[in-house]
Amino acid sequence: MLGAIALLFSSTFPAPGQVASPPASVPPPPKWERSASFGFTLTSGNSDTVLFTANAQAQKKWPNDELSFGANAGYGESDDVKNNDYLKGFGQYNRLFSERFYGYLRLDAMHDDIADVDYRLTFSPGAGYYLIKREQTRLSAEAGPAFIYEKQGGDTQGYMTLRLAERFEHKIKDGARLWQSAEILPQVDDFDNFLVNAELGVEAPLTKTLSLRAVLQDAYDHEPAPGRKKNDLKLVSALAWKF
Repeated sequence: MLGAIALLFSSTFPAPGQVASPPASVPPPPKWERSASFGFTLTSGNSDTVLFTANAQAQKKWPNDELSFGANAGYGESDDVKNNDYLKGFGQYNRLFSERFYGYLRLDAMHDDIADVDYRLTFSPGAGYYLIKREQTRLSAEAGPAFIYEKQGGDTQGYMTLRLAERFEHKIKDGARLWQSAEILPQVDDFDNFLVNAELGVEAPLTKTLSLRAVLQDAYDHEPAPGRKKNDLKLVSALAWKF
């Protein structure tokens, strides 16, 4: 009993001349990285146009888990004729099995009135690998099956696809960043029916919390709704706020 007390006393109060070892540093808990951006265009005169866009993103990274969400929407008119009306969102969870290899679950949802897509839901589990994983630069590739359930052109259908995707992001020391992503989803029993989604973006800081963002988005549907074009290309500039 006396020996246990002496051991506890010596570990708590070092002997004279002995320097106590500093307590082990505890890393700060992970925080959410969140941002929201807004864009607005209004013209009047020879042509009357209005365009509104909004985007929200959030992500959080633990030692073995990564979680990310995103949503964007837009509405526009030209001479009282609607030319933009869309809403898109996604959520993705990554479970890291090693420093670079991970499994993921992803859910995408979208509505595009101009493309005559009432809704499109895409559920995709799969595996991913970080080809580059550094503090400033990341490049990942993902592959797996997917299931799409949609109502397009008045018809409702569900079918299996593959999903092949990649994403690149590079952060510059002054707070600027650029990113690029692309994915292709071919129907497994009909490769003539496939979707391609791609994005290219750049962001430059104005203050610690405000930045200017420009994003080029391309959505390709090889079998669109009747009377609709296959390719939709959007260039969006907006003011982003980090919080």
